[in-house]
Amino acid sequence: MEYPIVLGRRIHLAPKYITVSQLTYALKRVIEDNVSLEGVWVQGEISNFTRHSSGHLYFTLKDEGACVKCVMFKSQAWTLKFRPADGQAVDIQGRLGIYEKSGQYQLYVDIMEPAGLGQLYQAFEKLKTKLEQEGLFDQARKQQLPPLPQQIALITSPTGAAIQDMIKILHRRRPNLDILIFPAKVQGADAPQSLIKALNEAARFRNLDLVIIGRGGGSLEELWAFNDEGLARAISDFPKPIISAVGHETDFTIADFVADLRAPTPSAAAELAVPDESALKRNLANLQKRLANTVQQKIQSYRRDLQRLKSSRVLVAPEQGLNIRRQELDMLRERAVRQLRQDLYAKREQYYKILGKLDALSPLATLSRGYSITQKADGTFVKNSDLVENGEMVKVTLAMGVLSCEVKDKYKGSQLK
Repeated sequence: MEYPIVLGRRIHLAPKYITVSQLTYALKRVIEDNVSLEGVWVQGEISNFTRHSSGHLYFTLKDEGACVKCVMFKSQAWTLKFRPADGQAVDIQGRLGIYEKSGQYQLYVDIMEPAGLGQLYQAFEKLKTKLEQEGLFDQARKQQLPPLPQQIALITSPTGAAIQDMIKILHRRRPNLDILIFPAKVQGADAPQSLIKALNEAARFRNLDLVIIGRGGGSLEELWAFNDEGLARAISDFPKPIISAVGHETDFTIADFVADLRAPTPSAAAELAVPDESALKRNLANLQKRLANTVQQKIQSYRRDLQRLKSSRVLVAPEQGLNIRRQELDMLRERAVRQLRQDLYAKREQYYKILGKLDALSPLATLSRGYSITQKADGTFVKNSDLVENGEMVKVTLAMGVLSCEVKDKYKGSQLK
């Protein structure tokens, strides 16, 4: 017997002894087949946290009385909304298993969130669903960023590092850019109203081209002001394009979904907001050079065409070409006359043939040979002497002239009646 037989919760082992692998496998089956441990939620404190180069997370979850090894694979780790660290209290959902190589049981983590933040996540998802159903996230509502903004507003904390980074990048990329700063609180209970007030102030500037709203990184609670429904609606209703730049690349807020463009960081927002002026100048210089080369090539091409036309026989000796065309015209005229004569001769011969046939069939030709046509008064042709009576008037048509005759006698054959 290579492995123990597992029946329900009881393990029936083979007699005498089993191997370590068999024992570990039996325990693994007991743990992994336990339905009550599937998708279990565990709360504890992170220690010995390690982010492997492969993207997997390894750490220990502990409390006052015990600890358990935990693994979160890369496919689940990339969905995290925060950065785990030693000493952080977290809520974890996963499944128990045994890593047979070390013989240790461990928790394979599917979901991890800061302890006590479950209600915040639920509120976030609820508001996100609500606004999405209202269409506030639709791409059709998004405004295009201006290609060369002249005036940009920054709505953020005036004392944070984010505003300094954005101003530095904006001035480097566009030295003559007009930057308006609207100070606002970016965390705390008063932050949403402060941000809305700053947006209302910015809306008064008609020459404003673009707004960047955001802050640097922080915890979920610190970024929570940007998940406010009122702020989301203010961003959606703003008349100018807005770039949302809240936290780090892994941080997502409601403001990011409502804004016309989401930037992963405030620095990235400044990069996206304006093109690099020096790069524009280089591109413009390249375009001017290409345009000059194209124009020069066109001029050279036209010059060659002109020279070719100037040396062509049509322009150098136009009379020669005309004489050739005149000669060709005379030949064509003579050919046409010959063809016309041939066609006339053929038509005349055809006419004579048809005329001869008509003469052979014409009754006039018969009359010219001494025959006549006899008709009664009603126009009936007399083909038989029985058709007329003695004394009846008939009309006799000759080759030349018509006779009006009275029937005196009738004959049948050569006999007189």
